[in-house]
Amino acid sequence: MPLYSMTGFARVQVRVNDQLGYTLSLKSVNHRFLDLQFRLPSGLDGLETELRKALKDALIRGHVDLTLSVDRGALQKAGFNRELVSNYLAAFREAKSEYDVSGEPDLNAALRLPGALQSESRGDDDLATLATSAMEQIGPLLDQLKAMRAREGEALAAVLHATLDRLAAATEGVAALRPEIEQRYQERLTQRLSAAVGPEFNQQRLLEEVAVLVERSDVSEELARMTTHITHFRELLDSGGEAGKKLDFLLQEMNREANTLLSKTGGVGGKGTRVTELGLAMKAEIEKAREQIQNVE
Repeated sequence: MPLYSMTGFARVQVRVNDQLGYTLSLKSVNHRFLDLQFRLPSGLDGLETELRKALKDALIRGHVDLTLSVDRGALQKAGFNRELVSNYLAAFREAKSEYDVSGEPDLNAALRLPGALQSESRGDDDLATLATSAMEQIGPLLDQLKAMRAREGEALAAVLHATLDRLAAATEGVAALRPEIEQRYQERLTQRLSAAVGPEFNQQRLLEEVAVLVERSDVSEELARMTTHITHFRELLDSGGEAGKKLDFLLQEMNREANTLLSKTGGVGGKGTRVTELGLAMKAEIEKAREQIQNVE
């Protein structure tokens, strides 16, 4: 299953007959949940319910705008409320003159006003034909949208794999410096023991300091967990599907390991500076990955 981005666009233009034509489009961007918005001509409430079900069955997450625009000629043949449209145009011109602004009235906006389209017998027939045709088109249109989201997802996966490569390299770099880190802490431990003799010797405090130094000198668990998270992250990318939330959770865990690593190795001295650089590089790559997965379904 491919990894899907939440960014995509699809459109189809249909000529039903000589009097009726329309454009049906879908546009999606990232969102925490599935958020559906519809722009339909008046009188198609039943169609919105069917379209909503079709989108919920096909998509998991994302803000999706569905727009159904009917040709002007078809709208006029279906009949429109001349008084309402005239009032809209008059109000537009009055506001334009009063505030001295530029612009032209939008007929499509006027005809989307409640009651702008009249429900004449011929209009009702056109609306029924329009609804039937739109439902025939929504399946292929969703396939088109998902194909684009899959292409975007493939590009996202490539970027994320490259980020993981750099993160893995930084992890391996810290692992290579482990002997240096442990040696530095052993030297500190030796200094503490040497300074412990004398009248001010405090055995309890010495034991506490030794315990802290021993614990801080070992970063093997953080490195092992980071490596495991990287492997799991790659597996999720390759398996695709609904991976966005799982990837976000993994990045939180990776960031926690990087923070712990930095806190343990801070102030070691010597090659410890290089360890700090690598730890900060880890956090930078994790943040880059977090930005990217905001658009993963």
